[in-house]
Amino acid sequence: MAGRAPAGPAGRGGKDGGPVADRADAIRNVVLVGPAGSGKTTLVETLLVSAGVLNRPGSVVDGTTVCDFDDAEHRQQRSTGLALAPLVHRGVKVNLIDTPGYVDFVGELRAGLRAADCALFVLAANEGVDAPTRALWRECAEVSMPRVVVVTKLDHARADCDGVIAAARAAFGDKVVPVYLREGERLVGLLGDDHAHDEQRGNLIEAVIEESEDETLMERYLGGEEIDRDLLVTDLERAVARGSFHPVLPVDSSGGVGATELLDLIVSGFPSPPEHPVPEVFTPEGRPGPVLSCDPDGPLVAEVVKTTSDPYVGRVSLVRVFSGTIRPDATVHVSGHFSSFFGGGPGADPAPGSHEDHDEDERIGALSVPLGGTQRPVDLAVAGDLCAIGRLSRAETGDTLSDKDRPLVLKPWSMPEPLLPLAIQARAKGDEDRLGQGLQRLAAEDPTLRVEHNPETHQIVLWCMGEAHADVVLDRLENRHGAAVDQVELRVPLRETFAATGHGHGRHVKQSGGHGQYAVCDLTVEPLPQGAGFEFVDKVVGGAVPRQFIPSVEKGVRSQMEKGVVAGYPVVDIRVTLTDGKAHSVDSSDMAFQTAGALALREAAAAARTSLLEPVDEVAVLVPDDLVGTVMSDLSGRRGRVLGSEPVGEDRTLVRAEVPQTEIGRYAIDLRAFSHGGASFTRTFARYEPMPDNLAAKFKQG
Repeated sequence: MAGRAPAGPAGRGGKDGGPVADRADAIRNVVLVGPAGSGKTTLVETLLVSAGVLNRPGSVVDGTTVCDFDDAEHRQQRSTGLALAPLVHRGVKVNLIDTPGYVDFVGELRAGLRAADCALFVLAANEGVDAPTRALWRECAEVSMPRVVVVTKLDHARADCDGVIAAARAAFGDKVVPVYLREGERLVGLLGDDHAHDEQRGNLIEAVIEESEDETLMERYLGGEEIDRDLLVTDLERAVARGSFHPVLPVDSSGGVGATELLDLIVSGFPSPPEHPVPEVFTPEGRPGPVLSCDPDGPLVAEVVKTTSDPYVGRVSLVRVFSGTIRPDATVHVSGHFSSFFGGGPGADPAPGSHEDHDEDERIGALSVPLGGTQRPVDLAVAGDLCAIGRLSRAETGDTLSDKDRPLVLKPWSMPEPLLPLAIQARAKGDEDRLGQGLQRLAAEDPTLRVEHNPETHQIVLWCMGEAHADVVLDRLENRHGAAVDQVELRVPLRETFAATGHGHGRHVKQSGGHGQYAVCDLTVEPLPQGAGFEFVDKVVGGAVPRQFIPSVEKGVRSQMEKGVVAGYPVVDIRVTLTDGKAHSVDSSDMAFQTAGALALREAAAAARTSLLEPVDEVAVLVPDDLVGTVMSDLSGRRGRVLGSEPVGEDRTLVRAEVPQTEIGRYAIDLRAFSHGGASFTRTFARYEPMPDNLAAKFKQG
């Protein structure tokens, strides 16, 4: 928007520190979004060189290597996590937030979108617009993120800039319009005085006028009136800021052509933080909080958008300040309330990411801005800015920092649900002690990782976003936290039940001199409808089992039900009737009748027909229309029952089915493979159902 850039320099920085913004309107938070390999990180380096932060990629400034991405650790950070690189252009501090392009790390992408006010959507000139790229565009659209399309890799042997732009317009709409064309070693602005590209210039002018708030402008233009260039530029920048118009710029990273023009558009056309609404605020108790603005003098409200931990450096939190000002050594209130916003509550499972709710006051350490492998100190961070904070020992990704005397909580951004389960165990005894702490730290860093300690299967299960995410988690466990683990076969929690009525006789008699044990009971076991639970009925007559020992029989039966009677899985949905028994005036006891009850249940199971029950999930698959048949066929091959389908938007379909859990352990990987990243799914537990006998046989003992 015209006039958005400040009149004087507000961004500043010193020899020993990073750039600092004094005013919120002198900041632009720009997230780079695009598929893996599109050239996002190279574009960041090009813009840093153009702004004078670097002499060249990986160069040395003030005696320090500030952007060295050559080692393995930095390569992994680039591909799997957020990276922040600040610069100053025309007196405006620009925070460039690089995000991973792999679908496994969409959680990091959403964190970057939360931290930013605008986006550069990066496309490579040698690639098309595939399904994962469309998914990234939808992620931006769902949060109404203003975005400019940047075409990179112009010098690639297979580069086709015009073809990529045409593909982008076909995929994302006719509001994706070039504003610059590359001619040799320069860019030509289509709103300038060069009329050599009249057709493209006319398309741009018409697209801009359609977005204008002046409803007479189109009529005047079609009537032959020459529209003032400054008016067109102002309307273009307004349309960009409100997210309804997406200019396209080519940038040649090898020669830097287009970098300055892109920075100019970022400064003039992208919204500043005060123009971006502050997320909804609540008190820690869940009551609505005040409506805040991006005011450096307002109450402190900041959010941890990324957490990293290192055995030597400790925990470092990357923070976006939405209101107020953060200074070193201040005491802040740290609030994490995932379950308040995403379910949970007393007795419920932890919220996504294994984050437990917490509130505590902490004193923050030094403030800095990261650039490559270095942390450059700063003396404050005002509303709208980003910074890194050390020594926040309890802060996790998604947590809110606020004034300790006036604690507030921001509603966290939505987290994608991890759907790939991975069962692990410590490789050696020495790894067991480090495993728990390592998992705790990784869960604090990554809300898309869910750590499950399954009480039924006694396995540690890591719920990940996909294979790449799982590989990163396992690598960090071993190399960063010193806990080596092995993958083991995932066990699905099955159930057992009776398929027909059975009778059991439990006799527990021991006479070995002195006080003995004596208990006899007879049981009838009947199957109940699914979900009916357990019933215990007393039909003993004549005091065959003394009244005080009838609860003992029930307790023994329940204990055996937990252990299983066939394959070691819990028994459900049965009615057990105590019909007869015997007792001894001296040797009968509570424990003896517990044992007899358990023996009788096992004998009834051996005499009757039993079945295994498997958990069934309701699965909803969002898939491109041309793959609906493939998805339905695949689900049927997994013993699934397709329930139906419904259209979603113009080119996608939601397929619903019920599928046994034993068949979808790797579905996240398989679906991504045959849909080329174009499909996604969710799963929720539906119920338990009998497992086919041929499959159940391999689970049953003996």
